[in-house]
Amino acid sequence: MADFSTSPDSGSDTTHFGFEEVARGDKQRRVREVFDSVASEYDRMNDVMSFGLHRLWKKFTVSLCQLRSGDRVLDLASGTGDLARRIWPAIGDKGELVVSDINAAMLSLGRDRLIDAGVSGNTHYIQANAEMLPFPDNYFDCITIGFGLRNVTEKEAALRAMFHCLRPGGRLLILEFSKLALPGLDKLYDLYSFSLLPKMGKLIANDEDSYRYLAESIRRHPDQETLKNMMQDAGFDMCQVYNLAGGIVAVHRGFKL
Repeated sequence: MADFSTSPDSGSDTTHFGFEEVARGDKQRRVREVFDSVASEYDRMNDVMSFGLHRLWKKFTVSLCQLRSGDRVLDLASGTGDLARRIWPAIGDKGELVVSDINAAMLSLGRDRLIDAGVSGNTHYIQANAEMLPFPDNYFDCITIGFGLRNVTEKEAALRAMFHCLRPGGRLLILEFSKLALPGLDKLYDLYSFSLLPKMGKLIANDEDSYRYLAESIRRHPDQETLKNMMQDAGFDMCQVYNLAGGIVAVHRGFKL
Protein backbone atom coordinates (compact mmCIF):
# COMPACT_ATOMS: atom_id res chain seq x y z
CA MET A 1 0.00 0.00 0.00
CA ALA A 2 1.19 3.51 -0.78
CA ASP A 3 2.35 5.90 1.93
CA PHE A 4 -0.71 8.13 2.34
CA SER A 5 -0.26 11.57 3.90
CA THR A 6 -2.56 14.59 4.08
CA SER A 7 -2.01 18.26 3.36
CA PRO A 8 -3.49 21.14 5.37
CA ASP A 9 -6.54 22.98 4.03
CA SER A 10 -6.08 26.42 2.55
CA GLY A 11 -8.24 29.29 1.37
CA SER A 12 -10.96 31.34 3.02
CA ASP A 13 -13.65 31.56 0.32
CA THR A 14 -17.19 32.29 1.41
CA THR A 15 -19.50 29.29 1.30
CA HIS A 16 -22.64 28.03 3.02
CA PHE A 17 -23.12 26.27 6.32
CA GLY A 18 -26.73 25.22 6.13
CA PHE A 19 -28.57 28.45 5.34
CA GLU A 20 -25.74 30.67 6.65
CA GLU A 21 -22.94 32.19 4.58
CA VAL A 22 -19.60 31.58 6.27
CA ALA A 23 -15.88 31.54 5.47
CA ARG A 24 -14.62 28.29 3.97
CA GLY A 25 -12.37 27.51 6.93
CA ASP A 26 -15.17 28.29 9.36
CA LYS A 27 -17.47 25.81 7.61
CA GLN A 28 -14.98 22.99 8.02
CA ARG A 29 -14.63 23.78 11.71
CA ARG A 30 -18.37 23.96 12.26
CA VAL A 31 -19.07 20.75 10.33
CA ARG A 32 -16.43 19.07 12.50
CA GLU A 33 -18.19 20.32 15.61
CA VAL A 34 -21.51 18.94 14.36
CA PHE A 35 -20.13 15.45 13.91
CA ASP A 36 -18.10 15.58 17.10
CA SER A 37 -21.40 16.28 18.83
CA VAL A 38 -23.54 13.62 17.16
CA ALA A 39 -21.01 10.79 16.77
CA SER A 40 -22.12 8.70 19.75
CA GLU A 41 -25.80 8.73 18.71
CA TYR A 42 -25.25 8.82 14.95
CA ASP A 43 -26.40 5.28 14.18
CA ARG A 44 -29.45 5.48 16.40
CA MET A 45 -30.48 8.78 14.84
CA ASN A 46 -30.06 7.31 11.35
CA ASP A 47 -32.48 4.54 12.25
CA VAL A 48 -34.99 6.99 13.71
CA MET A 49 -34.68 9.59 10.92
CA SER A 50 -35.07 7.11 8.07
CA PHE A 51 -37.35 4.61 9.86
CA GLY A 52 -34.59 2.06 9.23
CA LEU A 53 -34.62 2.55 5.47
CA HIS A 54 -31.00 3.77 5.40
CA ARG A 55 -29.92 0.12 5.71
CA LEU A 56 -31.71 -0.77 2.48
CA TRP A 57 -30.33 2.31 0.73
CA LYS A 58 -26.77 1.33 1.68
CA LYS A 59 -27.30 -2.28 0.63
CA PHE A 60 -28.55 -1.09 -2.76
CA THR A 61 -25.57 1.25 -3.15
CA VAL A 62 -23.09 -1.55 -2.52
CA SER A 63 -24.93 -3.76 -5.03
CA LEU A 64 -24.23 -1.11 -7.68
CA CYS A 65 -20.50 -1.14 -6.90
CA GLN A 66 -19.99 -4.35 -8.91
CA LEU A 67 -17.27 -5.44 -6.51
CA ARG A 68 -14.96 -8.35 -7.18
CA SER A 69 -12.47 -10.22 -5.07
CA GLY A 70 -9.19 -8.31 -4.99
CA ASP A 71 -10.67 -4.86 -5.62
CA ARG A 72 -9.23 -1.77 -3.96
CA VAL A 73 -12.04 0.33 -2.48
CA LEU A 74 -12.07 3.75 -0.81
CA ASP A 75 -15.04 4.57 1.41
CA LEU A 76 -15.05 8.34 1.92
CA ALA A 77 -16.94 10.11 4.72
CA SER A 78 -17.24 6.61 6.12
CA GLY A 79 -18.71 7.72 9.44
CA THR A 80 -19.56 4.67 11.52
CA GLY A 81 -18.62 2.35 8.66
CA ASP A 82 -22.00 1.13 7.43
CA LEU A 83 -20.95 1.03 3.76
CA ALA A 84 -17.46 -0.25 4.58
CA ARG A 85 -18.91 -3.17 6.55
CA ARG A 86 -20.95 -4.21 3.51
CA ILE A 87 -18.05 -3.72 1.10
CA TRP A 88 -15.44 -5.73 2.97
CA PRO A 89 -16.83 -9.28 2.41
CA ALA A 90 -17.11 -8.68 -1.35
CA ILE A 91 -13.44 -7.83 -1.93
CA GLY A 92 -12.00 -10.74 0.05
CA ASP A 93 -8.58 -11.23 1.59
CA LYS A 94 -6.83 -10.10 -1.59
CA GLY A 95 -8.71 -6.82 -1.69
CA GLU A 96 -7.88 -3.55 0.03
CA LEU A 97 -10.36 -1.36 1.91
CA VAL A 98 -9.47 2.21 2.85
CA VAL A 99 -11.86 3.77 5.35
CA SER A 100 -11.61 7.55 5.42
CA ASP A 101 -13.30 10.49 7.12
CA ILE A 102 -12.27 14.10 7.71
CA ASN A 103 -13.65 13.92 11.27
CA ALA A 104 -11.41 12.17 13.79
CA ALA A 105 -14.25 11.31 16.18
CA MET A 106 -16.30 9.66 13.46
CA LEU A 107 -13.28 7.82 12.04
CA SER A 108 -12.36 6.46 15.48
CA LEU A 109 -15.93 5.36 16.15
CA GLY A 110 -16.16 3.75 12.72
CA ARG A 111 -12.90 1.87 13.24
CA ASP A 112 -14.09 0.49 16.58
CA ARG A 113 -17.42 -0.62 15.14
CA LEU A 114 -15.84 -2.23 12.09
CA ILE A 115 -13.37 -4.15 14.24
CA ASP A 116 -16.24 -5.26 16.49
CA ALA A 117 -18.06 -6.46 13.36
CA GLY A 118 -15.08 -8.62 12.37
CA VAL A 119 -13.70 -6.39 9.61
CA SER A 120 -9.97 -7.06 9.50
CA GLY A 121 -7.39 -8.04 6.92
CA ASN A 122 -6.15 -5.41 4.50
CA THR A 123 -8.17 -2.51 5.96
CA HIS A 124 -6.71 0.95 6.59
CA TYR A 125 -8.09 4.03 8.36
CA ILE A 126 -7.08 7.43 6.98
CA GLN A 127 -8.22 10.86 8.16
CA ALA A 128 -8.44 12.90 4.97
CA ASN A 129 -10.21 15.80 3.28
CA ALA A 130 -12.19 14.65 0.20
CA GLU A 131 -11.07 17.77 -1.67
CA MET A 132 -7.37 16.83 -1.40
CA LEU A 133 -7.17 13.06 -1.31
CA PRO A 134 -3.71 11.78 -0.33
CA PHE A 135 -3.81 8.76 -2.64
CA PRO A 136 -2.03 7.99 -5.92
CA ASP A 137 -3.72 8.46 -9.27
CA ASN A 138 -5.33 5.36 -10.79
CA TYR A 139 -5.25 3.49 -7.47
CA PHE A 140 -8.81 2.41 -6.57
CA ASP A 141 -11.31 0.22 -8.40
CA CYS A 142 -14.25 1.81 -6.60
CA ILE A 143 -14.95 4.84 -4.41
CA THR A 144 -18.06 5.24 -2.28
CA ILE A 145 -19.31 8.22 -0.31
CA GLY A 146 -22.52 7.95 1.68
CA PHE A 147 -24.30 11.00 3.11
CA GLY A 148 -21.06 12.97 3.10
CA LEU A 149 -20.76 14.94 -0.12
CA ARG A 150 -23.21 17.62 0.99
CA ASN A 151 -20.84 18.53 3.84
CA VAL A 152 -17.88 19.04 1.49
CA THR A 153 -17.09 22.70 0.89
CA GLU A 154 -15.77 22.43 -2.68
CA LYS A 155 -17.71 19.56 -4.21
CA GLU A 156 -16.21 20.05 -7.67
CA ALA A 157 -12.70 19.71 -6.25
CA ALA A 158 -13.71 16.56 -4.37
CA LEU A 159 -15.20 14.98 -7.50
CA ARG A 160 -12.02 15.73 -9.46
CA ALA A 161 -9.91 14.23 -6.68
CA MET A 162 -12.02 11.07 -6.68
CA PHE A 163 -11.73 10.83 -10.47
CA HIS A 164 -7.93 11.00 -10.35
CA CYS A 165 -7.75 8.29 -7.65
CA LEU A 166 -9.81 5.82 -9.68
CA ARG A 167 -8.32 3.37 -12.12
CA PRO A 168 -9.63 3.31 -15.69
CA GLY A 169 -12.80 1.25 -15.48
CA GLY A 170 -13.30 2.33 -11.86
CA ARG A 171 -16.60 3.61 -10.55
CA LEU A 172 -17.82 6.22 -8.10
CA LEU A 173 -20.98 5.71 -6.03
CA ILE A 174 -22.56 8.69 -4.24
CA LEU A 175 -25.42 8.02 -1.81
CA GLU A 176 -26.94 11.29 -0.69
CA PHE A 177 -30.14 13.05 0.24
CA SER A 178 -31.58 14.69 -2.84
CA LYS A 179 -34.63 16.48 -4.27
CA LEU A 180 -38.13 15.02 -4.01
CA ALA A 181 -39.29 13.54 -7.29
CA LEU A 182 -42.89 13.12 -6.12
CA PRO A 183 -45.01 16.28 -6.43
CA GLY A 184 -47.10 17.46 -3.52
CA LEU A 185 -44.91 16.19 -0.71
CA ASP A 186 -42.75 19.30 -0.29
CA LYS A 187 -44.71 20.84 2.57
CA LEU A 188 -44.89 17.57 4.47
CA TYR A 189 -41.16 16.98 3.95
CA ASP A 190 -40.36 20.52 5.13
CA LEU A 191 -42.47 19.99 8.25
CA TYR A 192 -40.56 16.80 9.02
CA SER A 193 -37.13 18.27 8.24
CA PHE A 194 -37.36 21.61 10.01
CA SER A 195 -39.76 20.85 12.87
CA LEU A 196 -39.67 17.16 13.76
CA LEU A 197 -36.05 16.32 12.92
CA PRO A 198 -34.45 18.95 15.21
CA LYS A 199 -36.77 17.89 18.02
CA MET A 200 -35.75 14.25 17.56
CA GLY A 201 -32.13 15.38 17.63
CA LYS A 202 -32.74 17.15 20.94
CA LEU A 203 -34.56 14.15 22.43
CA ILE A 204 -32.14 11.42 21.32
CA ALA A 205 -28.78 13.15 20.86
CA ASN A 206 -29.35 16.19 23.08
CA ASP A 207 -28.42 18.34 20.07
CA GLU A 208 -31.14 20.25 18.28
CA ASP A 209 -28.86 22.66 16.42
CA SER A 210 -26.78 19.96 14.69
CA TYR A 211 -29.83 18.28 13.25
CA ARG A 212 -31.25 21.61 12.14
CA TYR A 213 -27.98 22.10 10.24
CA LEU A 214 -28.28 18.63 8.71
CA ALA A 215 -31.77 19.46 7.44
CA GLU A 216 -30.54 22.76 6.00
CA SER A 217 -27.52 21.09 4.38
CA ILE A 218 -29.85 18.71 2.55
CA ARG A 219 -31.73 21.65 1.02
CA ARG A 220 -28.49 23.30 -0.09
CA HIS A 221 -27.20 20.14 -1.77
CA PRO A 222 -27.38 20.03 -5.60
CA ASP A 223 -30.37 18.23 -7.08
CA GLN A 224 -30.05 15.01 -9.06
CA GLU A 225 -29.45 16.52 -12.48
CA THR A 226 -27.05 19.18 -11.20
CA LEU A 227 -24.91 16.61 -9.39
CA LYS A 228 -24.92 14.36 -12.45
CA ASN A 229 -23.64 17.28 -14.53
CA MET A 230 -20.97 18.02 -11.92
CA MET A 231 -19.77 14.41 -12.15
CA GLN A 232 -19.58 14.65 -15.94
CA ASP A 233 -17.65 17.92 -15.70
CA ALA A 234 -15.15 16.14 -13.39
CA GLY A 235 -14.56 13.52 -16.11
CA PHE A 236 -17.00 10.73 -15.26
CA ASP A 237 -18.85 8.88 -18.01
CA MET A 238 -21.99 6.73 -18.12
CA CYS A 239 -23.41 8.65 -15.16
CA GLN A 240 -26.67 7.26 -13.82
CA VAL A 241 -29.11 8.39 -11.12
CA TYR A 242 -31.25 6.06 -9.02
CA ASN A 243 -33.99 7.76 -7.00
CA LEU A 244 -34.92 6.06 -3.74
CA ALA A 245 -37.88 6.86 -1.47
CA GLY A 246 -39.36 9.18 -4.05
CA GLY A 247 -36.15 11.15 -4.48
CA ILE A 248 -35.58 11.84 -0.79
CA VAL A 249 -32.37 9.92 -1.40
CA ALA A 250 -30.54 9.29 -4.67
CA VAL A 251 -27.60 7.15 -5.73
CA HIS A 252 -25.35 8.56 -8.43
CA ARG A 253 -22.96 6.24 -10.25
CA GLY A 254 -20.26 7.25 -12.70
CA PHE A 255 -17.36 5.47 -14.40
CA LYS A 256 -13.82 6.47 -15.28
CA LEU A 257 -13.28 5.16 -18.79
